Amino acid sequence: MTAAAKPILAVTMGDPAGTGPELLTKGCGAPDVRAVCRPVVIGDAAVMRAAAEITRTGVKIRVVRSPAEAGDDPTTLDVVDLANVAPAGFVRGRVSPAAGQAAYEYIRRAVELTLAGEAHAVVTSAINKAALHAAGHLYDGHTELLAELCGKPKVTMMLVADKLRVCHVSTHVSLREAIERVRPERIVTVIRIARAGVQELGIADPHIAVAGLNPHAGEGGIFGDEEIKYITPAIEQARALGYRVSGPFAGDTVFFRTLQGQFDCAIAMYHDQGHVAAKMLGIWLGVNVTLGLPIIRTSVEHGTDFDNAGTGRGDARSLVQALKLAATMAANRLRATGSAVKPVTPA
Repeated sequence: MTAAAKPILAVTMGDPAGTGPELLTKGCGAPDVRAVCRPVVIGDAAVMRAAAEITRTGVKIRVVRSPAEAGDDPTTLDVVDLANVAPAGFVRGRVSPAAGQAAYEYIRRAVELTLAGEAHAVVTSAINKAALHAAGHLYDGHTELLAELCGKPKVTMMLVADKLRVCHVSTHVSLREAIERVRPERIVTVIRIARAGVQELGIADPHIAVAGLNPHAGEGGIFGDEEIKYITPAIEQARALGYRVSGPFAGDTVFFRTLQGQFDCAIAMYHDQGHVAAKMLGIWLGVNVTLGLPIIRTSVEHGTDFDNAGTGRGDARSLVQALKLAATMAANRLRATGSAVKPVTPA
């Protein structure tokens, strides 16, 4: 693939006090990443240079005005420099309002650039919710923040780990509230968004499996009736729309069956039901995808890893997978729309 044909990815630096900057110096230059995309870090150049010294990767940090200037040299990491936090302004491995504010600004700018067509997808490094809140940005996480920046569309989270793809009817709410959210309208919406997301991975007519809420999917009402009252009607509605949907299946088997290739995606009813299944395959190999946004967004499936911040020992495998998945989705979207890679030329 020629450099000009590779999608440009706006990659946020994440919380400066975490391992995000260090992981970027490792993962963005990986041969299998550079073969399919041109990553551009949205962050702080001084912090990135300090991270490169820590990891000793030999990567050079180059400041660019816009993602449109993205190069294709794997030994050089291009950075749109917001210059918003000095390395001396925070302590690695500790919650910092300054770091939380900087992380918020990287996300906002990456979204703005991608909405404007200067990048083809956003890839986010880890943020720290406590730091984000300390800076006055009271979001539960990336998903809620991204939705607000994109006009508050209906979104859902999809976890991708190996051949397992999992979407969720609810995520960051109490289990009590999660049960209340198991309703046909919400389930059908998640099925619709999940189907469109899997299509962008190159599967034209995905087969969607739906998990039950209760043990053994309720066992015909013996262990609960949510499957009868809400989940089965949702599946029937989705089928009426022409979707290939099966279930409800017991939550203790449906994710394994999906991993084995019987289904292209599974719908979990609540956060831990889906997350435990995906993370058992390896927390450093998973990717988080936000579906329903007008832009493509993937993310590492781990936190800021404060324990390893500043040591250079952080594991970049999830970042590499997130970059490759974003590149695949961006390339598929460009082909589907008949578009070429034509980012806006900076003034």
